[in-house]
Amino acid sequence: MPEGPEIKREADKIAAAIAGKRTRDVFFAFPHLQQFNTRLTGERVTSVEARGKALLTSFGNGLTIYSHNQLYGKWMIVKAGRLPDTTRQLRLAIHNERKSALLYSASDIEVLTSEELEKHPFLRNLGPDILNENVTPVQVLERLQSQTFHRRRITALLLDQRFLAGLGNYLRSEVMFKAGINPQARPMDCSEEMLTALADAIVNLTVQSYQTAGITNDLARVEALKSMGQPRRNYRFYAFARKGLPCYDCGEKIVKIDAGSRRLYYCPSCQG
Repeated sequence: MPEGPEIKREADKIAAAIAGKRTRDVFFAFPHLQQFNTRLTGERVTSVEARGKALLTSFGNGLTIYSHNQLYGKWMIVKAGRLPDTTRQLRLAIHNERKSALLYSASDIEVLTSEELEKHPFLRNLGPDILNENVTPVQVLERLQSQTFHRRRITALLLDQRFLAGLGNYLRSEVMFKAGINPQARPMDCSEEMLTALADAIVNLTVQSYQTAGITNDLARVEALKSMGQPRRNYRFYAFARKGLPCYDCGEKIVKIDAGSRRLYYCPSCQG
């Protein structure tokens, strides 16, 4: 499933194609949404923004399309009048005079008023969005130390969108490695220094991933590995998907375990 950085980059791409422009045609595949085909045709797209792992496309008449890619959804941007060659099922199309934003294979699509948006069961329960420029490591540290969250295992906490919106499975492994956090730890088991390092890693690695299209490894190391001809899979991560390979920091082999039915990668030495 795409994580916050990927959804925000997708939102940027969609916004560049349709934000600020009037629609020429809007198409919904699901019958219960087809009433909005005409209501959104001719309206100006006012914004396209990521909210955690959801995407919100807002229009001048006050309506907003909520969509969540989940596992299979995929947006494509094409020139107006051209459809890509794909076997995927088209679920939503937003056309203007020059571009078309097409959402394929997604099943979680709604059209909401401003009031419905505020009451939406997913959106209203989201924690602070890590990629919101107003969210700081200090705020994240406060949440880690709060009574609501400090007794929960960190491996579970980092996947809970009520704690922080936008984190996902690869970022979980990466921020825990960067902060030296053991997979069994809870915030209450950690020193303030460790939690401060974790809060810094949560914010900084998520922002870095957004800026670099998914790279969380040390950027100087990345450049060195790239200059040696290494492929992206060999330099992208500190620990994630590196089972059996040596830790960049200590040489110990990276271990893969299951945590909350999701794969987690860590270094037994650096995160012991």
